[in-house]
Amino acid sequence: MAEPTMRDDRAGGRLEAFEGDTCVGVVVYFVLDAEPHALVAVHTVVEDGHEGKGVAGALVREFYAMAAAEGVPVVPLCPYAAVWAERHPDEAPVAPSEVVRAAKLQLRATPELW
Repeated sequence: MAEPTMRDDRAGGRLEAFEGDTCVGVVVYFVLDAEPHALVAVHTVVEDGHEGKGVAGALVREFYAMAAAEGVPVVPLCPYAAVWAERHPDEAPVAPSEVVRAAKLQLRATPELW
């Protein structure tokens, strides 16, 4: 399978993977309001029929690359992203504990969004 094309919808909090014109997966995320800012992964979803093709891994890898390019950490609250980060420590630096705490507080404060 060719690598999917990634599209970041920052306003919508979605990093989407496309095969052609079809969205095959997404990382739902938010930007941490508090300083220092971070990208916070909440859910990773791969559409039916596209599982097992590396879409989720490609999404999370791109998510970490986006954060690195912006100079901010990633807080992987999504279980898939957290496991991926553990398996790829060279690509997924651990976020400082105070950033993780702030991300969890922001998520709890806006559960209707997630």
